[in-house]
Amino acid sequence: MAITEGPTTPAVGGKGLQAGALGLVGNVVIGLAAVAPAYSLAATLGYVVLAVGEKAPAMFVLAFIPMLLVAFAYKELAQDTPDCGTTFTWGTKAFGPWIGWIGGWGLAVSAIIVLANVAEIAAIYLFNFLGLDGLAENVFAKVGLGCFFILSMTFVSARGIVVSERMQNVLIAIQFGVLVTISVIALIRVFAGNAGAQAISPQWSWLWPGGLDTSSIAAAIILCIFIYWGWDACLAVGEETKDPGKTPGIAALITTVILVCTYVLVAYAIQSFAGFGEDGIGLNNPDNTDDVLTILGGPVAGTVAASALLLTVSVSALSSTQTTILPTARGSLSMAVYEAIPKRFANVHPRYMTPAFGTIVMGVSALSFYLLLTALSENALADSVASLGLAVAFYYGVTAYACVWYFRRTLFASARNLMFRGIFPLIGALAMTWAFFQSAKDMIQPDYGYTAFGPVGGVFVLGIGMLVLGIPLMLACFAFGTKRFFRGETLNAQTEVKVPDVY
Repeated sequence: MAITEGPTTPAVGGKGLQAGALGLVGNVVIGLAAVAPAYSLAATLGYVVLAVGEKAPAMFVLAFIPMLLVAFAYKELAQDTPDCGTTFTWGTKAFGPWIGWIGGWGLAVSAIIVLANVAEIAAIYLFNFLGLDGLAENVFAKVGLGCFFILSMTFVSARGIVVSERMQNVLIAIQFGVLVTISVIALIRVFAGNAGAQAISPQWSWLWPGGLDTSSIAAAIILCIFIYWGWDACLAVGEETKDPGKTPGIAALITTVILVCTYVLVAYAIQSFAGFGEDGIGLNNPDNTDDVLTILGGPVAGTVAASALLLTVSVSALSSTQTTILPTARGSLSMAVYEAIPKRFANVHPRYMTPAFGTIVMGVSALSFYLLLTALSENALADSVASLGLAVAFYYGVTAYACVWYFRRTLFASARNLMFRGIFPLIGALAMTWAFFQSAKDMIQPDYGYTAFGPVGGVFVLGIGMLVLGIPLMLACFAFGTKRFFRGETLNAQTEVKVPDVY
């Protein structure tokens, strides 16, 4: 279907979204922002070092491999079916409505969980940047500002994809500018010999996982799933991207490559400059584990750099707050278009051309989850984030398996098909399956995380519980909805995508 575009009217896609609003760069920016690299490093690197010591860079490379393989699956599926429903749509076309619905729910769950955390992180680091350390420790102050961030980013997301992209261009430039600059300064000082007695020379062996046991590697890889998660936001805004059958998939691959390069650079810089001592800025100092990133700002480049890193982590979390809302709202739009959830979610704002209702519901859901867990305890909020890997591994795995099964009849048509639609996605899917069950096995222990329900760890209860919650919700949609989706009438393997063929 061709779209006629007037001089002042943006092109409208098959679901009412603004077609052709993003280019390749804008798509990559949204993918990077959703990952929140500065915040992810600050929250995770210390624990990766705790698990594997100097081999942290090797873990970033090792975890990148299944992410890249899953990204190939996303690329192939997006080229065939460029739909903003992503996992929901592709899972349904491959395996039917029930698995597709639960796959879409897994994506929504991961977003709701992480939104509650990143909003609070943005508030805490902003208070620290402003020198208001007392407010950063005050529950009412940080929760109040966190709630404001969720509401404001929901508003920005509802105003249009172009507004969102422009804001993210600024925020992502700040993140990568500060991370790369301070990392380079740290390495220059190490090589120049003026980084201090604690500094050590970088080693190529840090990129090889030799000498580690399986348990340590598993713990580190599970942590790294979180640090890479979010790049698939590129695919959720595919219908608003120029050349939706090609650009989003390429953007996803570019995003994952940029991330692994950045993570390895920062890990090398931090390990080399800080060393592995047990006091001071040493990485084996238990006081540093929660955030080995921002403590290095002052020692590396003075108070200005220290403040810049605090602001960068806040900006990183804030940008992720917004870009996490974007794909989930578009996922609910697709589900509603195909009648998997109430049609109200299919409404698109006539002026801003965004799924405004779904965006608002997403923001309110995250806000409610945040307030509920905070009311229970701050430990429950921390455990919810620790459970995130389950939902992420689940819906990434569903997507990768869907690629193999959906294209099963054409796998042997060419060597390229066999590799990029079969072998690569299958390996990625198996890796995600392993990560899911290994995570569940570890999380079920009562001493995993900060809370427990008798002999069962609170992290396991929250992670599995949020996924299982999707079953009664799905059954409610079946019982009170049109049932056409669940009979395979609105979306199946033969359904043509509801996006324009030409922008």
